[in-house]
Amino acid sequence: MTKTLLSFGHGYSARALGALLNDAGGWRIIGTTRDAAKAETLAREGVEAVIWPGTDMAPALAEATHLLISAGPDEDGDPVLSTLRDDIARAAPHLEWAGYLSTTGVYGDHDGGWVDEATPLDPGTRRGVLRQEAEATWQSIPDLPLHIFRLAGIYGPGRGPFAKVRAGKARRIIKEGQVFSRIHVEDIAQVLAASMRAPDPGAIYNVCDNDPAPPQDVIGYAAELLGMPLPEAVPFEEAEMSPMARSFYAESKRVSNDRIQKELGVTLRYPSYREGLRAMMDDVPDGA
Repeated sequence: MTKTLLSFGHGYSARALGALLNDAGGWRIIGTTRDAAKAETLAREGVEAVIWPGTDMAPALAEATHLLISAGPDEDGDPVLSTLRDDIARAAPHLEWAGYLSTTGVYGDHDGGWVDEATPLDPGTRRGVLRQEAEATWQSIPDLPLHIFRLAGIYGPGRGPFAKVRAGKARRIIKEGQVFSRIHVEDIAQVLAASMRAPDPGAIYNVCDNDPAPPQDVIGYAAELLGMPLPEAVPFEEAEMSPMARSFYAESKRVSNDRIQKELGVTLRYPSYREGLRAMMDDVPDGA
């Protein structure tokens, strides 16, 4: 029997899941986008692309067996619930699974210490606060079989350090004690698929690899793979950065992924950035 995934904000992570489900067979995928050109791209990937906002989503919600929310909140709250909360509440009882893609930013700064899903939420950025509020709003919908996935920094094909390293624009920004957790987009997809096979409504999962690491190590390894000189080291205090980029350095933590391995049985394809970057070398064309 065909299952139907309705994906709001069918972007980078959701498209990786869509590819995995299409390869498995037995899935109909409906994905929303705001952009007509992107809708054409999604259609070529086997997705029933819907321009939203602007389309009545009630019929798709009535047909969906699974619901994925990738669209992030803004100052007006969650963009899906702000217009479709009643429709989603009506659909909730017949859904088999719902997934909300959040961020590990909800934990805030831990000075490089470890966090897991039981760690109290204490976001230190406005983005983290909005995500915490959005999580709570989704959790408040009765009968919704909700699963929350707190994603670490996402990388994968088309998203990595190679282009900047090759262009000579990469820098190794050094801030003592700074570590980030990361996750390859293909591992996000397999975590979501594993959860869909074994729903556990109310569950929360950190989605990250096994090796939280300083950002300068990742840049250095990318240069090594490309056979290029080690990019310049710049102290964080002296680095020219956008406010957005600088805000990421306001938080340092190591995120535990024990739950996705023990409860979902996931074996990561890319347990650290090293395996992930080596695999992405096949994706690096001349001049990239």
